[in-house]
Amino acid sequence: MTKKYCGLNDLSLPEVSYPEVTSHVIRKKLPKKVIVHEYFAFAKEGQRIYTDQNAVEGYPKQRILNPCDVSYINLFINGVLQPELNYRINEGVLVLLTEDVPICGATIILQMLEL
Repeated sequence: MTKKYCGLNDLSLPEVSYPEVTSHVIRKKLPKKVIVHEYFAFAKEGQRIYTDQNAVEGYPKQRILNPCDVSYINLFINGVLQPELNYRINEGVLVLLTEDVPICGATIILQMLEL
């Protein structure tokens, strides 16, 4: 004897329906690759001009690039972002334009971003 539940016997399978899903093609543009170039130096007493030769040893490929070849440039002295009017950059040369110079041993980080 088989049991019945709501007119169905226990061995019948339930009816499953799936909703219709419309498919859309989504294309996203990948972001541009950003290349970060860095230059590290330590301030020397009274020095306003820093060149590739003043770079801290031990870091690979430290060069001051031509500003025309990069998209953005940031200068940090002792971890503080400097306004653009405080310095001038040419290929291989960083010139500080302020009246005072950084204290001896202060870190100088020049960050150059290439998009």
